[in-house]
Amino acid sequence: MTAKVFDDSRLESPSLESHEGLRWLATVGARIRRAALTEPVGHLERADRPRGVLALGSEARLLRAVLEPACPVPFMAWPGPGLPAWVGPLDLAVVMGDYDAPEWVVQCTAEAARRGATIVIAAPEDSVLANAAKSSTTSLIPTAENDPTASAVAVLAVLGELGLGPEIRAEHIADAADLVAEACGPSRDLSVNPGKDLALQMADRLPLIWGGTVLAARASRRIAEAVRRACGRPALAADASELMTLLAAVERRDPFADPFDGEGDVQPMLVLLDDDKLTDQLRTVAEELNSLAESVGVRVARLSSGDSEFGGSDVERYVTLLQRGLYGAQYLEIGMCDD
Repeated sequence: MTAKVFDDSRLESPSLESHEGLRWLATVGARIRRAALTEPVGHLERADRPRGVLALGSEARLLRAVLEPACPVPFMAWPGPGLPAWVGPLDLAVVMGDYDAPEWVVQCTAEAARRGATIVIAAPEDSVLANAAKSSTTSLIPTAENDPTASAVAVLAVLGELGLGPEIRAEHIADAADLVAEACGPSRDLSVNPGKDLALQMADRLPLIWGGTVLAARASRRIAEAVRRACGRPALAADASELMTLLAAVERRDPFADPFDGEGDVQPMLVLLDDDKLTDQLRTVAEELNSLAESVGVRVARLSSGDSEFGGSDVERYVTLLQRGLYGAQYLEIGMCDD
């Protein structure tokens, strides 16, 4: 197998202006606006408060992270494969998916409709998933593009209007995505581009990613998935205790050793998400991770969702973190070439 190496000169190529992956990331804000402005087919009243809420499909865990602290009724993100026995006419099923939705999600959606549950679904109008959800109590948010983040924001906005979660301002979330696209665009030089800088730091490392808050932890998992796809190397998002175990097992490198000695060894690096916005208890955990990494010579990188004084909702901060990490993964893929 041919080894991959990172060539940072690729990140300054003028051809990147038309790179498909970068253009997709740059238009996330536009997709969020389109999904949120799409009028649902069907109608739900605030008075229709369910006994419980079950979320399934893509980004169900993101919904859980946002809704669990605020939802006035029991909420569950369901991993499948079968529908829970308690779901019935008094409950709400929230479904998100696309043309390639897993078969178990389609079957669970059809079963929820058969049992008379109220359904809020974000899916293409002509998809098998949308067809499975058809009922007199279904509200469909038609999606034209396969963007789980845009679909999740649209669903969260609807649930917020129903009093089942916090108020979601989709326009502000879209603006947050646009700001990341501006900061991480291909025309911005490596020295002032956080996406390119993150890619450069991860180029010869195995990222260990930690987010202290629930939403930062969710972003860490999405970023780790993107990094694995980008370079074909392991990337891990995990709890602090698991990362500490891995860091403690790292053999400390001699700072005076020949940097080309043991060139084939790939060292880990620690990536901390929003460690500047943690509670005192979580800040202590972040400091312990940082100290342990430094004690064994492991590089530490930080991703922040921006200055706390400018405010912003939890979902805005989540999208900012996620997009910055996804830009880093995309630039990492662009810079990789055969040795």
